[in-house]
Amino acid sequence: MELAWLIPAMSAIAFPAILLPGRLLPRGGAFLAPLAILGGFIVFWIVLADFLATGNAGFGITWLEAGAVRLSWGIFIDPLAVIMLGVVTFVAMLIQVYSWAYMANEPRFSWYFAVHSLFAAAMLTLVLADNLLFLYIAWELVGLCSYLLIGFYFERRSAAEAAKKAFVTTRIGDVGMLIGILLLFRATGTFDISTLIHLAQTGGIAGGALTAGMLLIFAGAAGKSAQFPFHVWLPDAMEGPTPVSALIHAATMVVAGVYLVARLFPAFEAAPAVMAVVAAIGLVTMLLGATLALVMTDLKRVLAYSTISHLGFMMLALGSFGLGAAIFHMFVHAFSKAMLFLSAGSVSHGTNELDIRKLGGLRRRMPATALCFTVGALALAGLPPLSGFFSKDELLAAVLQGRGGVFLAFTLLGAFLSALYMSRVTLLTFFGPLKREQEHAHESPLLMIGPMLILAVLAVVVGFLALPLVSGYGGFGHVLEPGGEPFHFKVWLVTLSSILAAAGLTLGWLIYSRGALSADAVRARFPAVQRVLESKYYVDVIYQWAIDHVVLVAGRFVALFDRVVVNDTGVNGAGASVVASGMRLRIHVTGLLANYALGIAVGAVAVAVVMWLMTTA
Repeated sequence: MELAWLIPAMSAIAFPAILLPGRLLPRGGAFLAPLAILGGFIVFWIVLADFLATGNAGFGITWLEAGAVRLSWGIFIDPLAVIMLGVVTFVAMLIQVYSWAYMANEPRFSWYFAVHSLFAAAMLTLVLADNLLFLYIAWELVGLCSYLLIGFYFERRSAAEAAKKAFVTTRIGDVGMLIGILLLFRATGTFDISTLIHLAQTGGIAGGALTAGMLLIFAGAAGKSAQFPFHVWLPDAMEGPTPVSALIHAATMVVAGVYLVARLFPAFEAAPAVMAVVAAIGLVTMLLGATLALVMTDLKRVLAYSTISHLGFMMLALGSFGLGAAIFHMFVHAFSKAMLFLSAGSVSHGTNELDIRKLGGLRRRMPATALCFTVGALALAGLPPLSGFFSKDELLAAVLQGRGGVFLAFTLLGAFLSALYMSRVTLLTFFGPLKREQEHAHESPLLMIGPMLILAVLAVVVGFLALPLVSGYGGFGHVLEPGGEPFHFKVWLVTLSSILAAAGLTLGWLIYSRGALSADAVRARFPAVQRVLESKYYVDVIYQWAIDHVVLVAGRFVALFDRVVVNDTGVNGAGASVVASGMRLRIHVTGLLANYALGIAVGAVAVAVVMWLMTTA
């Protein structure tokens, strides 16, 4: 496990190697990126073998010491870190293989792979960090890389604006996170995660400081994981290359927030009020994303809102004290969502179109892509025995146990909507008659189809990891929480959730395939609801109004105050007073001897008069 630092290090080294000497190599040295992540994936298996033999471990070197405070560059390896290392390296590796074909004709081919490597390195460092300060550095580097990749096509104004929106929106949460880290440091004198967790569990942190600190840290997690009200950046991030979307949604940016809450889970548990906030925000985000996915017409944006919804599921599970359920859902979601985005990229590659209203019947021209997308859609819908079925059951059980019947009812509604919108997008894109404008559609090359098929197989089988398959293995959740309950079916809950998943898929089939129900009639019957959904609940409109009428107005006032009071009065005023004083004082400097003699005489007379007055007084 001492070699674990090599996993992010190899990808980090690939970044400057591609940008500098790599330019002299074929394809600008871009091949160094997949080689680096492949090396990281190989080291992961070495780390995993050692971890299974010896258990948790931590390693580090001192960065600096100031009194009793010691800062380190350290790594900590536990089941959560090992799971994340495997997911990030494997998914990033497949996406880079896919990107070799998808990005082949891009003029900034090597730049893409360089930043891709840095992105993976930043996420892997974040996963391994043993203290909050080190984690925060990697956290900010993840944000920077997402900005660079979302804005890859910076010549397009929409891409440049989307990159800025993502960076600024997440930075709001990041500022809160930094303040929270500093609050906890002030209360404990340490940034070490294990020490902070121990103090939180034993009452070593005052209740108010712990609640405020964890709430602010959650703000950072909510920003990265696109939780309400910070969710607005993620759909616009679709302006980046599709493989970037796959990486962001499956293994890096958006799962960083979920990982952070999971990493500090015992400290969150010690602040029940914050856990309630986490659950409530997760529930709202889950329903918001699911309902908006029903009306989006861009294939990638449907998947983006699907990600928002499923991130809400994960946060809801965490807020319901279901650590194992949340991480298992994140685990299976990574494979399904990576495959869905890569399939969307394949559709774009084969048709030059992503508007689902202009697509249809693509299974006839793109059978492999249609197969992969359908498998991913059914997995996210929770259809048994695909992976999403097992993770959904664990999640529902956690919500029932941790938050009760009301939260469970809304979660079941979210599961139904998930099946409905995945049915809609799959049927409209791949089934039905082939549109005339898509007669030219063609299947993608093997270098793109291969990673998709691998992910499709995993989307089918990884759900079985929830079960205690072999002796000594208690199931996925039991690995994360050794003292917790192993996976077991709640028959009534499994039956109910499966019925709802089947109902959502069937309703989608009736509306979007058979035409037995008319979507247009529903829209005409509820025009106000349609307007609200198409306007994305007016959240972006409200934000834009606040920027135009509050932020910019306040900015103009601050600028006026800075110019008139600070600059003109405080800075220029002081300088002007010195200049004016000098102008007045220089009047007597005439350069004429007669004037100076007169001054001496007048001064002498004045001194004599003063002395005479003093002696006679």
